[in-house]
Amino acid sequence: MATPRKIIIIGSGPAGYTAAIYAARANLAPLMINGLQTGGQLMLTTHVENYPGFVDGVLGPELMETMRKQAERFGTDMLGEDVTGVDFTRRPFVVRTDDTRFEAQTVVIATGASATMLGLPSETLLIGHGVSTCATCDGFFFKDRDVMVVGGGDSALEEALYLARLGRRVMVVHRRETLRASKIMQDRAFAHPKIAFLWNKEIVDILDPAAGKVTAVVLRDVVTGERTEHPVDGVFVAIGHQPNTAIFAGQVELLPSGYIRVEPGTTRTSVPGVFAAGDVQDSVFRQAVTAAGTGCMAALEAERWLEAQRLG
Repeated sequence: MATPRKIIIIGSGPAGYTAAIYAARANLAPLMINGLQTGGQLMLTTHVENYPGFVDGVLGPELMETMRKQAERFGTDMLGEDVTGVDFTRRPFVVRTDDTRFEAQTVVIATGASATMLGLPSETLLIGHGVSTCATCDGFFFKDRDVMVVGGGDSALEEALYLARLGRRVMVVHRRETLRASKIMQDRAFAHPKIAFLWNKEIVDILDPAAGKVTAVVLRDVVTGERTEHPVDGVFVAIGHQPNTAIFAGQVELLPSGYIRVEPGTTRTSVPGVFAAGDVQDSVFRQAVTAAGTGCMAALEAERWLEAQRLG
């Protein structure tokens, strides 16, 4: 068995890469197990204009590649495998992939969260080209345009209200005739002159992948089965996010929602020496810049924990 690593970072994306940059610059020689699909949700994003430092914006994959190179420049070891299991009940901690078993004094979990999607082939083809899961990220590109929001919870209405500040018209599509959102959110949305509701409807297709952009959606009435086509410039899917925490169940404390519980104002989990950064512990903001911020916090807290344990 090789000497235990001082720090292993599980997952990539803004949180993981930022943690790696800080840990590497602190001479902790981090190992990042970034998975077979690296870069997180920004790999599905085209133009990013709200990340500081890029006056004209930057492509999501380009931003992730820049972060990866920066982390490597300072000495981060990268492993393109998926973590299949962990053991945080013993020290050093154990992190396993299909092929290898690693030990580490500290671990940063940065596996993110995945947006729940509709499951349509056209949706996959148009993600980042008119289909989005984040109004705060992409709403700017739909100024004075017609957009559609899918969902019936608080997140969907938050997206709709945000988009109504920018767009010409916002249509909220919901499979039922009542919303799950809180009363105050419903009141705000119902009162907004730009927001309209399409009840008992579901999206069965998004047009037009051949054009490389969203031009319309096909809706099906769940009561009558009738199909109708609605011209629209963008589709925002807001039916939930699923934190990527399955392999950590029973190892760190999770919230009922599946997100990792951290001590307020920190990235510390229920296991001393294990830290969580980014969307895997953030169900509220879910922004690249906030993920990067918590990645910085996690690396600094890991460094201080190692020093306190005289392991640094």
